Amino acid sequence: MEQNVHKPIKFLESKRVYLRPVEEHDLDLFYTQALWDKEGRRLTGTQAVFSRAGVQNWFESISTDTTRVDLIICLQENDQLIGDLSMLEIDHQNRKSVVRISIFEKGCWGSGYGTEAMSLLLDYGFNIFNLNRIGLDVFDYNERGIKSYKKLGFKEEGRIRQDLFYNGEYHDSVLMGVLKDEFRPYRF
Repeated sequence: MEQNVHKPIKFLESKRVYLRPVEEHDLDLFYTQALWDKEGRRLTGTQAVFSRAGVQNWFESISTDTTRVDLIICLQENDQLIGDLSMLEIDHQNRKSVVRISIFEKGCWGSGYGTEAMSLLLDYGFNIFNLNRIGLDVFDYNERGIKSYKKLGFKEEGRIRQDLFYNGEYHDSVLMGVLKDEFRPYRF
């Protein structure tokens, strides 16, 4: 009799990473690692305090929200969870959305995994959801993120001056967007 072995869902995949839905068993990792890392919180401008119950409520609310897609980023080689990303405010009438990403496994920073994962999500948005524009905002000190977004075709569209007060200093929020015909898929 063949044993039923649980294989991970690979919703979107490339050579080095795959994206899968957020599952309830991921929540403890989010709560203990992703939401409390000081550098990760700085890069995303996170100032909120989270409770485990709050994380559970977030999961339950995203599970039924049709205006967003929330996915986990995993490595193909060992199924390690390294981050998450989302497509938010999906507006089919105006064919637009916004995205966000967080790589919380520091050993994976600077390796192109985030660019590769974001490329998969953008391709999905443009070619499955038929979106025309995808935007994001990133804080001016996140140079690695800005460089990654530019590789994919994002252009700076504006700047909100002193939008974030973090660690006693004000920081600008850089508004970026990419149109379907500007998108440059990551070559992996």
